[in-house]
Order: sequence, then structure tokens, then C-alpha cells
Amino acid sequence: MIEAKLNDEMIRIAEARHHDPFSVLGRHPCGEGVVVRAYIPHATEVSIAEGNLPLERIPDSDFFQWQGSGKNLPAHYRLIWRDTWHHDHIAHDPYSYLPQIPDFDLHLFGEGRHSHAYNFLGANEHEIDGVAGILFAVWAPNAERVSVLGDFNHWDGRRHPMRVRPGSGVWELFIPDIASGIFYRFEIRNRNSGEVLTKSDPYGRRFEMRPGNASIVAPRSTYVWQDTAWMERRVAADWQHAPMSTYEVHLGSWQRGYEGEFLSYRELARQLVEYVTRMGFTHIELLPVTEHPFDQSWGYQVTGYFAPTSRFGTPDEFRYFVDLCHQNDIGVILDWVPAHFPKDAHALARFDGTALYEHEDPRKGEHLDWSTLIFNFGRNEVKNFLISSAVYWLDEFHIDGLRVDAVASMLYLDYSRTEWVPNQYGGRENIEAIDFLRQLNATTHTEAPGTLVIAEESTSWPQVTRPTYIGGLGFDIKWNMGWMNDTLRYMAQEPIYRQYHHDLLTFSMLYAFSENFMLPFSHDEVVHGKGSMINRMPGDEWQRFANLRLLYTYMFTHPGKKLLFMGTEFGQGLEWNSAGVLDWYVLDFPLHAGMQTLVKDLNHLYRRSSALHGNEFEWQGFEWIDCHDSQQSILSFVRKTDDEFVVVIVNFTPVPRMDYRIGVPQPGSYREILNSDSHFYGGGDLGNGDGPLVAEEVPWMNRPYSLSVTVPPLAGIVLALST
Repeated sequence: MIEAKLNDEMIRIAEARHHDPFSVLGRHPCGEGVVVRAYIPHATEVSIAEGNLPLERIPDSDFFQWQGSGKNLPAHYRLIWRDTWHHDHIAHDPYSYLPQIPDFDLHLFGEGRHSHAYNFLGANEHEIDGVAGILFAVWAPNAERVSVLGDFNHWDGRRHPMRVRPGSGVWELFIPDIASGIFYRFEIRNRNSGEVLTKSDPYGRRFEMRPGNASIVAPRSTYVWQDTAWMERRVAADWQHAPMSTYEVHLGSWQRGYEGEFLSYRELARQLVEYVTRMGFTHIELLPVTEHPFDQSWGYQVTGYFAPTSRFGTPDEFRYFVDLCHQNDIGVILDWVPAHFPKDAHALARFDGTALYEHEDPRKGEHLDWSTLIFNFGRNEVKNFLISSAVYWLDEFHIDGLRVDAVASMLYLDYSRTEWVPNQYGGRENIEAIDFLRQLNATTHTEAPGTLVIAEESTSWPQVTRPTYIGGLGFDIKWNMGWMNDTLRYMAQEPIYRQYHHDLLTFSMLYAFSENFMLPFSHDEVVHGKGSMINRMPGDEWQRFANLRLLYTYMFTHPGKKLLFMGTEFGQGLEWNSAGVLDWYVLDFPLHAGMQTLVKDLNHLYRRSSALHGNEFEWQGFEWIDCHDSQQSILSFVRKTDDEFVVVIVNFTPVPRMDYRIGVPQPGSYREILNSDSHFYGGGDLGNGDGPLVAEEVPWMNRPYSLSVTVPPLAGIVLALST
């Protein structure tokens, strides 16, 4: 018997506010038989395909119902319906399926211990009893109702409401007979306010190109990796004692097509691999390629934590990019942003109508400097979201490391703010963020052995790169922001005044081995009115180029891994503009071409000389020869391993120093293996030539042997024992 009118449960379905549509829709016992109920707006007629059983419309509604014995009705029946546009459809009823997410996954997710939450949250290809479809799932604990919207249901939130898994806040729905490639969103009704929000999938693996923001169901990858040898070497690599010189790249402005269009991941891979190999860098670090809506954010305002940006192609094309790098012995590091997220209405902000991923209190939940929101690191599900994102990139895309952005802003509750909320002990330390970072580092090192996690941390927080089990944060490497700032402050001085700022150079050696440091000249140093690296150097054109060549020579001989932002390697004249392309044309000019050649030679020297990379994190790898010659603004030091050493002399004045005597570790003949004043680099070619420099038995600087050398102006030289 067909009901004459709608009951309260049906009205809630029709009004799109029912939290359990499976209690109304689908197949249910009824007397001695069953009732099959469907709610299909815009349908004119509906029937069950198996047996051609017509459903009757409940008057004045879009509910259709069939009642019968059900003995011959399969568990997963199909519905046939015709819509008001006279289109016919056939599909299995989504409301005939049992819950699909295992309770164990939900339990781990709730405890904050699930590092692969992307395997069940988001939109995943799924098959039940031979029926293929997409399993949608989303965390929205404060929702009254959640629906899947898509081009398959006319973006109608009444059409595919989801079921909630009690106690977890997770909503799920298996929609059969649809495939990857469809566009979708989640529609969420808040349980308290009744506010209806339309959101992109937090776990979405692909998004439409901006200005659109719909999620796209990504197919299961069929990419066949060719980097097995690299991955096996990575696990066993002694990275701490191996060279690491990183080229930081913004893919959208490194190179573009002839008409200014973005290049694809495949095109970028081929061009970048050739360039980076020739230049001698060991790694590429990508400014965030996680999906973001605004080009000028450079990727730092992320809305898709599991999706390579569609600006350059598909996820499998990004896999090709990484794979080609690995096949050519180049590591790939991803800039990853867990410190904050943007306020875009379609993304994570107030996701279910409440401060879900962020804090409700703006004193804890908002970065005023960046007008972004701060993750609530105390929520287990939020930690799962971020840690799963990190693991996803390392696992699915074979990424070799993550550079974690803005770590200092995570560690301190009072970071760049006058109003803040202290922790439970009254302190300024963000205890929840600290716990998150330790869990992040412990998890990634377990899940992806051989990968690195690098902290952009600008304070003196202790033990950033020490293991979590001794109280450290567990990072592998920390950017040495102190060295970078002090060195650039020193280089900005006119040479005549540098003698009064000598401590800016020597101070770094007081703490150089307290952490595993990387020396960065990153994109941050060539934006926001700071100018380009070449134009931050003082003096006329000759002095600016000589200063920059000297700076890079000092950087590559100073302990620590290396990082240079694109364009700085050839002395780009203009401040970086992410909306354009690097000024590659300047390489037609000798000084710029010479700068590029110097960086190439520094990279290759650094890589082949164990003295320069073998002990970058240990004090045994460095020894001052003379750090006190402030009057002449000269530093001299030894870089060494047990088997090899080099002598480095850097002159920060434009005055050549003839017959400059320095003590050396051993007797014998020395030769000049690099001179930043060489004519090959655009210099004046003053130096010590190809002839041997014979150490004399003249005690000097507390050493039994010494050399008399020529130190060119605004230049550095590297000497090694002749073999």
C-alpha cells in the first residue's frame, strides 16, 4: 500500500537535513515483504530494472516507492528513471549498500594515528560485489547533513545525501556506476545554524583549473615508475656526509611557452633536468605545487593538500617529473605548508560551519601577517589530515623530502602578535604544534625511510634537528637563517666599513654544528622590495658582480648544505616577479654568463671534494686559519675530512693582497683549484695561476708551515695539495 502522504522522516530528506538517509531510502522490510524507496528530484517515472517493477510516486513529492515480496529482488538492484528533460538513466541504487569504511580506520583516525587517511577519505575508486563506483567520505562532525554534489546529479544537494558514521564525524556514500574524471563538491548543512556550505574536498587529489574550484575524482594511478635504482640508493644513503646543493624553483616563472603559457610537468621535467644536471645541483626544491587558487601566493596559500596543481598537468604527469629527475640522479624536495591555510570560502575555513580545522579564538587561529588561519594541532583528525598529506607526497609521488614552511610561527603562540593565549603552563610555546611536528617527523621517517624533512625555522629553538627520543623536534635539516641574515647584512656594507662588522662573518662558527644546517639564499631574499641578489651588493657594476661571486664562493666553502633560488645563479638584475619569466636574456652579457659558470664550477667542486661536503655537520670538518684579520677583511680556514683538506681564503675588500702569508696544515705543493676572480667568471684574473705554491717551513698562525699567496680583490680562492 502506497502511503498517502509524507512522514516526518521523508520531509527531512526532501528538505535536505536528514543525517541518516539510509533509514528512509533503499530497501527495507515491510510486513511480510519489502519496500524500496527512492528520492529522485526531476524524475517523471522510476522502475526497478530487475523485473521491470514500476515505482509509484508519493503524491506531491519526488519520492517513489515499490512494495512487494522482494524474493527475486537482488541485493544491489538498479533503478531506471526518466527525467523532465526526457533523458533516460540507469544505475544501481546507492542506498542498497552497507557502510564501507572499516571501523578500525575510523578508530585510528579518531586517535590521530592514521597516516594514510587518504585511502578512505576523499573520493576513491571502489568496487562492491563487482559493481564499480566512487566511495566518497568526508570529516564534518558538526554537520546535520552532508551531500555529494556533482555534474552527475545537477549539483543538487538533495540527490545524494551521505550517511554519518556514529562517533567519528565521518560521512560516507558509495555512488555506483560513476567513474573518475567527474567534478564534485560536498554540500554541508550545519546542525546548529542550518547554514549550508559548498566545499571542495579536503582530501581531493585533483582540482579544476582556477578560477574554478571543484574537486575532480582522480583515477587510480597507472604510472609505471622507472626510478627503482634511485629509491633503493636513497634508503641506504649516508646523506649527512654527501653533497646536497639545492636549486629552488617556482615552476610557473622558471620558463614559459612562446606565448607566455605555463609549461606542462613533462616539458618542465625535460628542461629542468638538463639545466640542473649541467649546473651540478643535486636537488630541486619546488615552491608549493599543492593546489592553490591564487597565482601570486606562489603556492603558500594551499587549498588542495593532496593535489598537484592543475596549472601544469595531471598527477601522473607530475609523477613523470619526479621520475625523470630520479633517473638523472636529481632529488626532489617539496615546499610543504602546514603552518596556515587561506580563508577561501570553498576550502577548509569553517568547513562544517564551525572552526573545524582552525581555532575559534582568533588569538590562536589567525595569522594577521598573512591573513590566513592556523591549524588546530590539538585535534587528532587535523593532525591526521596533515600527516597523511606529508606521507601521501612521499609515498605516491616518491618525493625525497619536505621543506616545512614557517616552523617558527608554529612553535610560538605569540609569534608576530600582541594578543595571544598562553599554554596551560603559562608559557609562549605551542605545545600542541610541538607534538605535531615530532609526530610528523617520526611518522615520515618510518613510512618513507631515506626521505628528509627540512625546517624553515628562524629562531634559536633548541634541538630542531635532533631526534625526538632525546627531546628534539626530529627534523633532518634546518635552514640557517642566522647565517643568511648576518652574511647579507655584512655584504650590504661598503667594503671600507666591513672591518667594523667582521663579527657578522665569524659569529656563525660559534653555532654552526649545533644543528644540521642548510645555507639558504631563497626566494624570500629577492621579493617584497628587497631587490635582486646582484643589486643587494654595493658598489659599481664590477664590484657588485665581484661581491656576489665572492658571496657564493664563501657560501659553498662554509659548512652546511646549500640552496639557491632560481635566477640568483646568473645574477638576475630585477627582483623576482612570479607573474613573468626569469630574465634569461642577460646570459648574453659576459658578467652574467660568468656568474652562472662560477656557480656551476662551485657545485662541481663541492660535489667532488669530500673536504667540502664530508663533514658539514661535524666540527671536525672545519678549522680556522685566521679569523682575526678584520683590518683587511680576510677570512682563511680549512675544510677537511680524514683523507682530504682544502684551504679557503676570502677577501671582502676591493684591495688585492700580494704576498699574503697564511699557515697551512701540511708541507708540500699547493695549487689554486678555484678563484672567483678568474676571467672565466668575469673577474680580473688576479691570482696564483697554474703553478705550484710550495709551503715553506716558516711558522705562521700557530702552524709549522706557511704559504705566501696572492689574494685577489673581492674574491675567494680555494687551494689544495698537488697530487
